[in-house]
Amino acid sequence: MQTPSLPSLAEIEDASRIVYRDFQATPQYRWQLLGERLGAECWLKHENHTPVGAFKIRGGLSYFAQMAARGTLPAQVISATRGNHGQSIAWAARSHGVRCTIVVPHGNSVEKNMAMRSLGAELIEHGDDFQAAREHAIALAEQTGAHMVPSYHPDLVSGVSTYWWEFLRAVPHLQTVYVPIGLGSGACSAIAAKLALQHPVRIVGVISTGATTYRDSIAAGEVVEAAVSTDIADGMAVRRADPLALPVLRQHLDRLVAISDDEVRTAMRCLFTDTHNVAEGAGAAALAAALQERELIAGQTIGLALTGGNVDAAVFSQVLAG
Repeated sequence: MQTPSLPSLAEIEDASRIVYRDFQATPQYRWQLLGERLGAECWLKHENHTPVGAFKIRGGLSYFAQMAARGTLPAQVISATRGNHGQSIAWAARSHGVRCTIVVPHGNSVEKNMAMRSLGAELIEHGDDFQAAREHAIALAEQTGAHMVPSYHPDLVSGVSTYWWEFLRAVPHLQTVYVPIGLGSGACSAIAAKLALQHPVRIVGVISTGATTYRDSIAAGEVVEAAVSTDIADGMAVRRADPLALPVLRQHLDRLVAISDDEVRTAMRCLFTDTHNVAEGAGAAALAAALQERELIAGQTIGLALTGGNVDAAVFSQVLAG
């Protein structure tokens, strides 16, 4: 039975046709060295190979296509981001001829900011974290009449679900998969694809020890705000869980794993060493969690989401230097 607010199989398939107008299915490879590290058969889904270097583009394409189909495309949109969601919205807005404003917190990734501007977005810096940027974006939308694009919405989930639909169909014997949690679209999309395909895979959510709102909220059964302190996993640096995503994750995640910034940096180095792919902090989170649970998953077939590779060169060089 389909969970309310999650896309059906038909809706995911419809979203895939929208996504594939811009790019084809991303690859998933079985990496031998990663498998040796984990003592498991390890498959890596390369969402770092999309046109914006992250999975979020799928959601933006789906969201704007749905507005166009309903005849509700606005003249201008506004949204908040730490980078990948903003690139997604800017990409889709440009495709539909819609003006786009993105709010980011101060100190945001220099290269993600450059990428958003290159896609035509007007960038505004406000606040010290994502939540502050988000609240400012909402206020600006109310003042200007621009359409506020949320970071979690069923139409975004429909698009993002296509990558998990690809992954579970390509490697049907996956037993456990790991997915990082920012505001929740990626993890909820994994759940949506699992349910739509009636797949028995176990889904493990990954959070940062420096951003525990989802762990605290799942335990409490309601949204609990938690301070953010991670300095490497900006895609997971969320202070307040989304109330729509929370019940989905609470019901369907097999478990949560919390990883430290040091574990993230180690995983970023391992991914580069073993696959020569660049992962941003959140993009390495799945591997970091799997490494933490090595004994638990030994001998299994494991799926990891490399959700993005958009890390500033200066930051990555410091990570590689150890």
